[in-house]
Amino acid sequence: MDDNQPYFTKLSEELKLRKYSKETEKSYVNVARSFLGSGKQPREFLLDYADKSRSSVRSAYFGLKFFYENVLGQKFDENIPIAKNDMKLPVVLSKEEVNKMFESVLNIRHRMVLMFLYYTGIRLSELVNLRWGDIDFDRDTIHIKLGKGSKDRIIFFHDCLKQFVQIFNLKKEGLVFISNFGKKYNKRTIQVIVKNAAQKAGIKKRITPHTLRHSFATHLLEAGADIRHIQKLLGHSNLQTTQIYTHVANKDIRNLANLL
Repeated sequence: MDDNQPYFTKLSEELKLRKYSKETEKSYVNVARSFLGSGKQPREFLLDYADKSRSSVRSAYFGLKFFYENVLGQKFDENIPIAKNDMKLPVVLSKEEVNKMFESVLNIRHRMVLMFLYYTGIRLSELVNLRWGDIDFDRDTIHIKLGKGSKDRIIFFHDCLKQFVQIFNLKKEGLVFISNFGKKYNKRTIQVIVKNAAQKAGIKKRITPHTLRHSFATHLLEAGADIRHIQKLLGHSNLQTTQIYTHVANKDIRNLANLL
């Protein structure tokens, strides 16, 4: 039996109590396991990540810090610098490209997946857990329950979505997205649906479900929506996170070009 197993058990418990995601829990446990197996001090251990991606360095840093403070009950060395988070601009589709993706999919449920991702801007984890009871067809709203950070929010139920659901009589009970075998869609299934649709539409950009969320936010911003309203729709805790879309919105860029 692994002598360090009690540490990993406690780490998982502390993360669950704070409602961290399963992905974060897995990542932090792996960091703790590697750290204890290395026999190194925190600074030496983190130096091993120096040649890896910025996100890997930051994940190791936060995982080790959490482990030290909440499992070992020790103060983490504040003199260890943390890698700055680089700002990569999101890939955004044009409205024409979005429509091409819709039209490329013949499977009605797969098309509904694409439409929900774009017309709601919800996260992949929120999509797979969405239930018909969360949609208010009278008030045209969707109640996103326990989104990222365990925060609920209300978003609009777009008329294009509403008409699509009613035309094809898709409204049922329970989860919105289930397979023909009655099983819940998993994240991988959604990712494949989006990837295949992009390929069929002849789109060369690297497209993921999150690309449709990025496109949702950018198109709203370009149409003149207030960025704070977009922040609420996306469920961002920090406005700074939402402001990244100001760097890819095309409206102001076009205006500058017209000055020439």
